[in-house]
Amino acid sequence: MDRGLYIAASGMLAEMARQDLLANDLANVSTAGYKADRASQRSFSEVMLENTRTGQPIGPIGSGAAIARQVTDFTGAPSKDTGEPLDFAVAGDGFFAVRTAQGTRYTRNGSFQTAGNGTLTDQLGNPVLGQGGQTIRVAADGSVPATSLGLFTLTTPRKIGDGMFSGTPAGRGTGTIKSGSLESSGVDPTRTMVDMMASMRAYESGQKVIQTIDQTLEKAATQVGTSS
Repeated sequence: MDRGLYIAASGMLAEMARQDLLANDLANVSTAGYKADRASQRSFSEVMLENTRTGQPIGPIGSGAAIARQVTDFTGAPSKDTGEPLDFAVAGDGFFAVRTAQGTRYTRNGSFQTAGNGTLTDQLGNPVLGQGGQTIRVAADGSVPATSLGLFTLTTPRKIGDGMFSGTPAGRGTGTIKSGSLESSGVDPTRTMVDMMASMRAYESGQKVIQTIDQTLEKAATQVGTSS
């Protein structure tokens, strides 16, 4: 009975972590250049059951589940035309670079703007960088040539929030930069909603298992123990 409680509880915890990822994806379904996360589960080591009287093998039983790893899907999403001169989309491999208080960070969100000093910044006010790490000036007509922007390939990119990634630059990205466009979010809302519903059903199944075991234990304690 106790083993069943632990197995059900571990499955519920794994589904809670999965639901957090899915909820974050749904919240960014309209965020330019956003990349969805994926979580894979693994089971704990199995225990081989056998008949205690005859020693005959019965079969294995799992001892619970957990999130094995979380990965970001970097598959490129289609770009959409905005007509805004400071909107840029990456088609193919590559990231824009911005200078933050924590150092250089990278993003696929090319929704930029002009700062008070005439330099190109992201929506958080971080300067956008060229291929040589220099800041970029916005022309008097409010435009910036796409060739002025840096495009970087990253090794081991890691999502750190606000559409930003950390990683080690490894040369110029092989993609192309298109002005007047933004890359769409990498979230498929239909698939994500289906995954969320499946996760919620799995979570509810764990709840029902715990309730059933609890009722069985209650009967064992209050009825079986007092029966003549």
